[in-house]
Amino acid sequence: MTYDISLVDISVQPIELCKLLKIANMVGGGGEAKIVISEGYVLLNNEVEFQKRKKVYHNDIIEFNGEIIQVNYLEPAENEVNKKAKNQLPAVLSKSNKPKSANKSKTGLHSQTKTTPSTDVMRSKRKPISF
Repeated sequence: MTYDISLVDISVQPIELCKLLKIANMVGGGGEAKIVISEGYVLLNNEVEFQKRKKVYHNDIIEFNGEIIQVNYLEPAENEVNKKAKNQLPAVLSKSNKPKSANKSKTGLHSQTKTTPSTDVMRSKRKPISF
C-alpha cells in the first residue's frame, strides 16, 4: 500500500487544526472543518482528534477523507520580517501626529459655534434596511 503524503507549508507555528484543514483545501470552510473534527473524522498522528483548535506543529501528520498531509514549517526570511516591522512603524507614528480636534469650523468662531457631523456622513456609514 503506497501513501501519497502532501506537504503543507505554514509560516506560523503552531496552527489550529481547523485552520490547517482550510488551508490544505481538505474542507470547504471553517464550519465544515469544525464539524468533521468534532465528529471524529480527522486523525492527527494516527489518533482520532476531537479538539477543533488543537495545536498542530512541524512534521505532524493529518488524515481526513482519504487524504494525508504533513505539516512543514518554513521560517520567514529576515527580509520579510524587517519589511513588516518597518511598514508598521510609520503607521503608528502617523496616528499620533493627527490633530486632536477635527471639528473646528473654518470661520475662526469655533469657540462660540458647535459643529455637528453632517447627516450625509452618518447615512453613509449605515446600511439601508429593507423589508
